[in-house]
Amino acid sequence: MSVPYKDNGYYYITRFEEGKEYPIKSRKKEHLEAPEEILLDVNGLAANHEYYQLGGMSVSPDNNLLAYSEDTVSRRQYTIRFKNLITGELLSDVIPNTTGSVVWGNDNKTVFYTLKDASLRSYKIIRHTLGTETDQDVEVFHEVDETFGTYIYKSKSRKYLIIGSFATLSQEYRILEADNPLGSFRIFQPRERKLEYAISHFDDKWLITTNKDGATNFKVMVTPEYATSKQNWKDYIAYDPSVFIEGIDVFKSFMAMSVRKDGITQLYIKPWINEEGHYVAFGEDTYTVTLGVNPDFDTDLLRLDYTSLTTPNSTYDYHVGEKQLELLKRQEVVGTFNPDDYISERKMVQASDGTMVPLSIVYKKGFKKDGTAPVLLYGYGSYGISMDPYFSSARLSLLDRGFGFAIAHIRGGQEMGRQWYEDGKFLHKKNTFTDFIDCGDFLVREKYAAKDNLFASGGSAGGLLMGAVLNMRPDLWKGVIAAVPFVDVVNTMLDESIPLTTGEFDEWGNPKDITYYNYMLSYSPYDNVRRVDYPAMLVTTGYWDSQVQYWEPAKWVAKLRDYKTDQNPLLLYCNMDTGHGGASGRFKRFKETAMEYAFCWT
Repeated sequence: MSVPYKDNGYYYITRFEEGKEYPIKSRKKEHLEAPEEILLDVNGLAANHEYYQLGGMSVSPDNNLLAYSEDTVSRRQYTIRFKNLITGELLSDVIPNTTGSVVWGNDNKTVFYTLKDASLRSYKIIRHTLGTETDQDVEVFHEVDETFGTYIYKSKSRKYLIIGSFATLSQEYRILEADNPLGSFRIFQPRERKLEYAISHFDDKWLITTNKDGATNFKVMVTPEYATSKQNWKDYIAYDPSVFIEGIDVFKSFMAMSVRKDGITQLYIKPWINEEGHYVAFGEDTYTVTLGVNPDFDTDLLRLDYTSLTTPNSTYDYHVGEKQLELLKRQEVVGTFNPDDYISERKMVQASDGTMVPLSIVYKKGFKKDGTAPVLLYGYGSYGISMDPYFSSARLSLLDRGFGFAIAHIRGGQEMGRQWYEDGKFLHKKNTFTDFIDCGDFLVREKYAAKDNLFASGGSAGGLLMGAVLNMRPDLWKGVIAAVPFVDVVNTMLDESIPLTTGEFDEWGNPKDITYYNYMLSYSPYDNVRRVDYPAMLVTTGYWDSQVQYWEPAKWVAKLRDYKTDQNPLLLYCNMDTGHGGASGRFKRFKETAMEYAFCWT
């Protein structure tokens, strides 16, 4: 069961019943001793589907109606439905082909949702009035620039509806008072190339997290509520290049910032009035901490989530005034798990260009660093997504068998700040691949891994990483797992009808430009398959994958089978019932994990 959180007078809970795949969503009014109200039993909703994914859930301001969404195919095209929480009946309103998110106007009858186009880009914000047909719905915003997507949400203050337009290097927002859902949205600050910003409403002002004025790692600015263009923005948290600001949350008496210092996630608390800010202390050297679910504005408690390579996922309340952490729940690990039986390390690996790359390693006590052990090295390195140290109960299966596990925090993520991302994209993308190879060489050189027993794993853009390092250093790996791998880079980026293509020109470049075309061609895994000995490979995909279409890994495997000169196994697994995220349900997914671990073990 999840730790309950309070929102608008109710405590919300997610719980599982023994042996069942899917959660039960419920709530209790005002206090935890109140009778439980079942919102959704997802087991019943999923009963007749091979795949079922619950999307967004949103309760109306008066707490009487529930909007929720579901995907029964695994294409991430969600159908929105509505439930009367007083009577339990489903409303007749049904809205297909959405992102799954629903936002309520403050009148309890007007909702907003986001449509997807043929390429699955989120491109229109639509207004719907409950009880009317969808052909009467009103388009309130159309994102015509195909390199942008769009979405809508409500400010934590519940005063504003906010439409966001997003691209890799630029954002733009439109705002409207939620009490006037039939009104017209107005632009907060027009989009500009390379101007990134995010907004949070508080009291009579807006807080803006932005890279304005060359703040590569972002700073926090403030502007009056009704004067939102950038000429009115003033510094609130001055720019510090050593601190990368990832996001903020606002409360009545303080602001919480999620930041990175020296590559480690941290939380910084800044009271509004006359008090110095401070960092939350955890007493460990390497860990991952994130802001939790904090819908309640008038509170001195900050909900946060914490994990490390040896610490199971943990939920805390931080008492801001007392500066004290209160552990609410730690993920239970079945069996005889003792965190003291496992050791984690953080190393800095010198890359081929002299850059120092963080490497996280975990193993069980008794692991010998004598060059005889098997090690699985994992990486991602794209989109500025950081792969921080995290606990996995499934991973214990490997560690208990003598494996070491490592995460390479390579360029292309944002572990070391925004520049870390910039140095692993566009015409610098090969840094991602060479960083990973250098981490692999380090594990062998420092005798963590046997030179003939080093494995590599990555999925999606991490599957691109796998394909690239296979071509560049096929001799380094005993086996490689490439999950839903993006491996046909040039052909995919030339086809704008494929989902995600137009929005990713700012990640990989546009191959219609000869400079980017030639650079992509030089590392694209499919285009660089060679007549050499490759290691053993396990390639997985899903038939309904909306992000990396199944034919991409299929054609790559076919070419590898034609070209490779070894007798090592090359296995292709296609799950016919799922998409990019693999199997739904809390047990089915472990069958695929078990398959991957069995591949390494055998």
